[in-house]
Amino acid sequence: MPSPITQPLGRRSFLRGVGVSMALPWLESVPVWGDDKPKNTASEPPVRFAVLFSGNGFHSKEWWAKGEGKGMEFGKVLESLAPVREKTLFLRGLYNAEALIGGIHSCQTGNLLTGAHLAPAGEVKSGVSCDQVIAERTKEQTKVPSLVLGCEPSIAAIHKNYSMIYSSHISWSSATTPTPLELYPALAFDRLFRDEVGRADKSVLDAVREDATSYKNSVSKADQRRLDEYLNSVREVETRIAQAGKAGKLQGWRPTLDKPDMKRPADGIPQDIDQHMKLMCDILVLAFRTDTTRVSTLKLNNDHSSQRFPNLPAATAKGGIDYMIHHLLSHTDGADWLKVNQFFLQQLAYIATKMDAVQEGDRTLLDNSMILYASSMMTGNHNNDQLPVVLVGRGGGQIKTGRVLDYLGKPNRKMCSLYLSLMEKAGVKLAEFGDSKEKLGEI
Repeated sequence: MPSPITQPLGRRSFLRGVGVSMALPWLESVPVWGDDKPKNTASEPPVRFAVLFSGNGFHSKEWWAKGEGKGMEFGKVLESLAPVREKTLFLRGLYNAEALIGGIHSCQTGNLLTGAHLAPAGEVKSGVSCDQVIAERTKEQTKVPSLVLGCEPSIAAIHKNYSMIYSSHISWSSATTPTPLELYPALAFDRLFRDEVGRADKSVLDAVREDATSYKNSVSKADQRRLDEYLNSVREVETRIAQAGKAGKLQGWRPTLDKPDMKRPADGIPQDIDQHMKLMCDILVLAFRTDTTRVSTLKLNNDHSSQRFPNLPAATAKGGIDYMIHHLLSHTDGADWLKVNQFFLQQLAYIATKMDAVQEGDRTLLDNSMILYASSMMTGNHNNDQLPVVLVGRGGGQIKTGRVLDYLGKPNRKMCSLYLSLMEKAGVKLAEFGDSKEKLGEI
């Protein structure tokens, strides 16, 4: 039986191949994440932070939660979160004051994670978003400072006197620079694991096979099982990327090329919306599981979105919910709108349950994470005097979950107050952020 490794392998440990490096998951027998721990002591997993976004709000009667712990109940939009209800925090009444002063959609979205005043008249100016504040402070600790993913391209237009760049981006690297958005699952995957351009014709796992075999012989039996499980999950995502888009459930937009102009990704942006979103969710989980990054945003669609949903059967018509784009559907508040809402929240539930199945010492990956889900408005009627917000994960044991927190009528109900609290739990303590100088004490 091989003996566990008793010395740290450097600040970061990787499986390596030609043009490829694959960060390792948490292991009990070796401090692969570089904490200064005694010999034979596993490293402490870091806190990860993710934001998921969908535009145009939710069904007017079905976004709610009540109760606590095992007895916590959800409205129909959120019911897929039931398996992780004890690790969920429902936040009611938070809002962004600056989002109330301008036009609809763009002006309601561009400062969601910044709290900044937005420049009108086609100018693009917001502020640095909370995810990028964390990424900047932790960029020396991971291979990728932040992973910014999307499932719908940016919109280049002006709506109600505000640039629709605002409605297309939630992550901002500077006041005038939205963080580049990765729409291609294959390229997002490559960013996690590949170190050289032009070598994407070979499987990542094939490239690191020799190193992986050698490494497995040096860790405990339990860690060998963890490595096998992790490598299998990487293989599954690789395979699904190769197959993405072949079912033909087309979204309301198409890539600019009929065929990719590079060897990977073979099928461009997956046109099957359910496959596209699931792949992005899996890539986010892989990124956190390997500590390749500790910060990610996943924009499932734009505000004022043109997405269609042929994968979801329509309640009152034949075929799928592709007879109307997401933006127009949001004004109906009917059965099909509810189905689309549920589909989006199922992505959050999928991420959360996958992460909760990954054990990292005494806690799970979900316990060591904070996954924030929000939209730019409460319903399709553009009301944003309060926002739909839910948080899943315990921030490394720092957050008491399984609760409903209601801030309506309270003096401090700023979204930026929430961000101050979450950033501190991610190791970034600030005196102020956006329009707030006060944390939410209950978080």
